[in-house]
Amino acid sequence: MATQYNLTDDKKGTLLGHPHGLFVLFFAEMWERFSYYGMRALLIFYLTKHFLFGDDKAYLIYGAYTSLVYITPVIGGYLADRYLGARKAVLCGGIFIAIGHFLIAITEGPSGQSGYHLNGFFLALSFIIIGTGFLKANISVMVGELYPRDDIRRDPAYSIFYMGINVGGMLGPIICGVLGETLGWAWGFGAAGVGMLLGLVVFVLCKPTLKGAGEPRNPVVLAERSSLGLSKEWTIYAASAIAVIGIWGLIQYQDVVGYALLVFAFATVAYILYRIFTTFEWIDRDRILAALFLIALNPLFWGLFEQAGSSLSIFTDRNVDRHIFGWDVPASVFQSVNSTFIILLAPLFAVLWTWLAKRRMEPNTAAKFGIGLLLIGFGFLVLVGGAVAAGADLTPVIFIFGIYLLHTMGELCFSPVGLSAMTRLSVGGIAGLMMGTWFLATAAGNFVAGLIARATGGEGAGPEKVLEVYTRLGWAVIVVGILVILVSPIIKRMMHLDALTDTGPLAGQKEIGEPGAAGLATGKETL
Repeated sequence: MATQYNLTDDKKGTLLGHPHGLFVLFFAEMWERFSYYGMRALLIFYLTKHFLFGDDKAYLIYGAYTSLVYITPVIGGYLADRYLGARKAVLCGGIFIAIGHFLIAITEGPSGQSGYHLNGFFLALSFIIIGTGFLKANISVMVGELYPRDDIRRDPAYSIFYMGINVGGMLGPIICGVLGETLGWAWGFGAAGVGMLLGLVVFVLCKPTLKGAGEPRNPVVLAERSSLGLSKEWTIYAASAIAVIGIWGLIQYQDVVGYALLVFAFATVAYILYRIFTTFEWIDRDRILAALFLIALNPLFWGLFEQAGSSLSIFTDRNVDRHIFGWDVPASVFQSVNSTFIILLAPLFAVLWTWLAKRRMEPNTAAKFGIGLLLIGFGFLVLVGGAVAAGADLTPVIFIFGIYLLHTMGELCFSPVGLSAMTRLSVGGIAGLMMGTWFLATAAGNFVAGLIARATGGEGAGPEKVLEVYTRLGWAVIVVGILVILVSPIIKRMMHLDALTDTGPLAGQKEIGEPGAAGLATGKETL
């Protein structure tokens, strides 16, 4: 039975019926997402308009960066769960991220690919990648540690927390985009860094409100000396700083990132298959195979969805009438539309799934994935239809809102459903590995996004090539979506839902945020 909460029991320690620590985490995550999405909105334009990279090269760099951002949280979650604790990991990550944003701002030089300034830029991206790895995987875990697992306030708490994610995702592209594209790039990236610092200041000053959430499991072990003569804690920090240099070298060779993802993906899947066919009973084996089927759709979905930050942004900048209410809206600002739609639509989808479930009409997990793919395809076709109807004129901006609306609806059918499925289908012994594989597939999707963007034609190709690629992709993913829906009853049977036992949800698995929204480690949550 869920724990009944009486607000009068703890008036001094709550705000709106929730611990003050929830709002500290809300604020920290809001500003972290503000900084990430603000920087992401500017990135493709900074590469093409400031460094003067060709579209092909810019798309590859963008894809390599965003894919690495989704790999490092797997490592950051492991280090926090085993050694640092979530709080120290979040603090370390925030510091690295802020350094990265300010480094971009202060190393901005004249237009062109000057060696010093370009190397400073790649170094800044590396700081952000490592910092995101520490912060992204762990801050939502701390929310779960503020409540007993059966506390009736948990779901509302995650709703409040993930609202912070999307508020940050909405405001970042607007503020950083406007500043970066009107006053200067340094203003936009600097604003992202200031946002991250604001979150860190509140996080540090309000530590007592966290009531011990996110502290290391074994502080004695963390204080032990390593072979380097440092405590294990500072050894991790030192290793992270060295890893920045490694990422700095890696991100300059984008093809290597792709090959590394491919090798890791094949090795991971091969290991999982070996485990399930040699050690698991047939029911568990079926469940893992069903999970792998869902994971296999991840690169396709995110490869198409993440055109928002690359080819779709370039198309919006060059080929869309962005004149709204007397203002030429910077193209980067449109990346706020996705988060805005999530804020508006997420409650409606939650009500819809509940309404359908009560009538035994709710689509199964694989069918929801298929619907998500259909919506992605329809989004591209809507944009193409609007551009074709406009002829030689600029595409009306309403069709940009249309593609974002359909793609956001597709995201709501895909991301939270997938996170929940991974936790329900994973079997003890490889549960963490399965979640890591989900993130690995998401990372692969971000790299695929760069390859797809390259296929839109690059330099001198014109909007016709973009629309041709979008048309082919739109119809192709619709076909895949239909096939997924057709085979979904088979996948549902492989899940053996009737034999599932309740092992406790992953923190935040029911909420809507982004591909890696839910936390990885829930070991310190109380029952």
